[in-house]
Amino acid sequence: MKLFGRKDKAGAEAGARVVLEVEGMHCASCGLLIDDELEDLAGVRSAATDMRAGRSVVLLEEGAAVDGADLVAAVEAAGDYTARVAD
Repeated sequence: MKLFGRKDKAGAEAGARVVLEVEGMHCASCGLLIDDELEDLAGVRSAATDMRAGRSVVLLEEGAAVDGADLVAAVEAAGDYTARVAD
């Protein structure tokens, strides 16, 4: 875990955008933990989680082989959270 040590992905090519609905967050730190888990996945360019909105926006690198189940598993690995890919 790299809490607060965001990796620099400014040079990565833009790929798909996936929105996850996340339940179980209690504070802003929850969002940071989730972002860290998501950004540790190969193919994830960046993640931004908003506790108040209950959403996480994940940007994938171009051509990344990351599916929704991988993203949901990463969120749930971060703590006592449940997630699903938003419609």
